[in-house]
Amino acid sequence: MKTTLVVLQTISYCWFVSATLSKTDAKKTHKAETETSPAELSVLERGLVVSDMHWKDIVKEEKRYCAHIKRTFQGPVLGYVTPWNSHGYDIAKMFGSKLTSVSPVWLQVRRRGPETFDVTGLHDHDPGWVKAVRKSNKKVRMVPRLLFDGWSYQDYMSVLGSEDEIEELGSEMVDIAKTEGFDGYTLELWSQLGGNKRKELVHLVKHICETLKAKRLDCILVIPPAMTSTGQPGMFGREEFEQLAPVVDGFSLMTYDYSSGARPGPSSPLSWVRDCVLQLAPNTQWRQKILLGLNLYGLDFANQGTEPILGGRYIEILREHRPKFLWDEYSAEHYFSYKRNNAVKHVVYYPSLKVKLIFRFYVSLFKHSNNIVNVYTNCQIYFIAIFSQSIYQRISLATELGTGISLWELGQGLDYFYDLL
Repeated sequence: MKTTLVVLQTISYCWFVSATLSKTDAKKTHKAETETSPAELSVLERGLVVSDMHWKDIVKEEKRYCAHIKRTFQGPVLGYVTPWNSHGYDIAKMFGSKLTSVSPVWLQVRRRGPETFDVTGLHDHDPGWVKAVRKSNKKVRMVPRLLFDGWSYQDYMSVLGSEDEIEELGSEMVDIAKTEGFDGYTLELWSQLGGNKRKELVHLVKHICETLKAKRLDCILVIPPAMTSTGQPGMFGREEFEQLAPVVDGFSLMTYDYSSGARPGPSSPLSWVRDCVLQLAPNTQWRQKILLGLNLYGLDFANQGTEPILGGRYIEILREHRPKFLWDEYSAEHYFSYKRNNAVKHVVYYPSLKVKLIFRFYVSLFKHSNNIVNVYTNCQIYFIAIFSQSIYQRISLATELGTGISLWELGQGLDYFYDLL
C-alpha cells in the first residue's frame, strides 16, 4: 500500500479534467482567440494534453499560458532570442523565471587583421529589455551568442596556429562583456570548419573558456549532433566533449533538423536524441553540462522544398485547412497534411502537447482504503498516464538523462508550451 500511495502522490499533479469546446466558444472573434492572456489552469488541467488533438483546441488555447506555475524542470534551461522574432523578447520576460540563461542572437566576431578582432552587432543590445528579463529572474545569466562570422579558412588557420592571436581574441571578448554587462557568451564556431581541425578547435575553445571563467564569465559552446540522420558520427564527438567538459559551462546540443531534406520526416526523433546524448556522455560525470536542444519551430515539406514553420504561420494553416492530426509513434511527433490552391501536397511536423494513455487505473483495487479515497474522490477521470508527446517527452528525457535544455528559439512556438517547463 505504501508503494501505491507514492504512485498516487506522484501523478496527482497530472490528473486530467475533461474539457470540450462549445458552439459558443467556436463563435468567438479572431482577436479573442489569438490574444495572449494568463490562464488560471495549466495545459494539463485544461485538458489540452490529450491523445487526439483537434485543430480548434490549439487555435483557441495556444495563447493562454499559466503564469503562476513554478518551474518544475530541475536542470539548466537556455533560451535563444533573435532580433527578427520580436515575440521571443516578450517570452523571455514572461517566462524568465523558468530560464537559467538567455542567449540573444546579437553578436558576430570578425578578424580584421593580425591580432585584430571586432565584435559587431552591439546595436541590437537592448539594456531596457535585459533589465526587464532580470527583473523576472535575478539569477538569469545573459550570454549572447557570438558567431564567428565571415572568417576565411586562412583566418582560422592564422588564429588556430598563434597563441598571441588566441590571447587577443579572448581579451577582446572579456572587454566587451564587461563593458556591456554580459554574463558570458554562447560560442558558435564549431560547424564552420565542417568537422576539420578538431584538435586545434579544442585548444582554441579551451583557451577562450579559461579566459572567460577567470573573469567569472560563462562559456557555452554550440555543438552539432553527435550522430547524423544516417547513423554516422557527427562533427563533434565524445573525445572532444571529454576534453572540453572541464572548462565549458554548457554544450548547446543541436538535436533537431533531423529531416531537413525534401522527404517529410520528424525534426528530432526521440531515440535519435537519446543516442546523441549517450554518444557524447555514456557516463554521467559531465552529462549535466549538455543542454539538449528542443526545436520550437516545425517543418513544412513539399515537392518544391522544405521550409521552417513558426507558430503564427502554423495557426494560420490550422484555421484555413482544419487538418486531422496523425501521430508518428517512432519519432514521438505529430504531423498533418494539407493542400494549397495549386493542389500541391504539404506535410507539416510541428511540436505538440500530446499524451498517450497506456493503461487504465482501476479504482476498485483501492476502494477500501480511506486514504486513497481522499485522494481520488474529487477527480472525474481515473487514469495513469504515460506521457508520450513532442515537448513533454523530451523534457522527461532530459530529466531521465540528467541533462539541461536549450530552446531554439523563444517565441517561435506556442505560448502554452512553457507550462511544461
